[in-house]
Amino acid sequence: MPELPEVETTCRGIAAHVLGEKIKQVLVRDRRLRWPVISSLEDDLKGKTIRNIWRRGKYLVLDVEDCYVLLHLGMSGSLRILYDKHVPGKHDHVDILFNKGHTLRFRDPRRFGSIHLTHDSPLEHPLLKSLGPEPLSDDLNADYLYQRSRKRSQSIKSFIMDSHTVVGIGNIYANEALFQSGIHPLRQAGRISSKRYEKLVVAIKSVLQEALKKGGTTLRDFVNGSGEPGYFRHELQVYERGNLACFKCRSTIKTVRQGQRATYYCPRCQK
Repeated sequence: MPELPEVETTCRGIAAHVLGEKIKQVLVRDRRLRWPVISSLEDDLKGKTIRNIWRRGKYLVLDVEDCYVLLHLGMSGSLRILYDKHVPGKHDHVDILFNKGHTLRFRDPRRFGSIHLTHDSPLEHPLLKSLGPEPLSDDLNADYLYQRSRKRSQSIKSFIMDSHTVVGIGNIYANEALFQSGIHPLRQAGRISSKRYEKLVVAIKSVLQEALKKGGTTLRDFVNGSGEPGYFRHELQVYERGNLACFKCRSTIKTVRQGQRATYYCPRCQK
């Protein structure tokens, strides 16, 4: 699933191509995304100009004059800018065509992504209103996580992946940040000291910033707005390295299942 670095990379990559551009037409080939695409999307956006684009958590927000588009990439979605004619593929569900001839294409093989439209403040939309702080902001700090985690029995990995706690941290970067901070992913969030939360916050910010520099992580489907993969996968320390040697201590990386997600950790480096 695209996480914060992938969504931010997408946002930065397409911004120069869509800001100030007038929408000529919207083509919806398949409305069956995680939530059905509203039938009025084409008419609502036609002739409008994209005034701004930003990210909130894993959502992209497009300011389109009198309305806002909230777009989530889901498990396998991507956005690409196309300047030449490209025959749409099976999973190319939505095209936004601009007056200058280029296209913003939404591709989503697994169709867990979504596109929403609102005429009200996007930050008051039900999908965004209750989100936690941005992980690269000053709002995410050790004291915040420590206080919020008190009396919590859930694992620390589940705790930091909860978008109500902090946004944008998915399975890849949760595994990596916990390894970097030396915290066992199954340890109860409420039993972690303030000092260890300080290390975790530093690790979260460090991992995400490095992933942004590398353009995110491509494991299967993710590409940026130019169709290029992210290269942070070459920096992964534990994620999808089960049964391989830890780069730090040479112990064997362990894998456990938490719900439907795989968790990776070093039994020697993480306590």
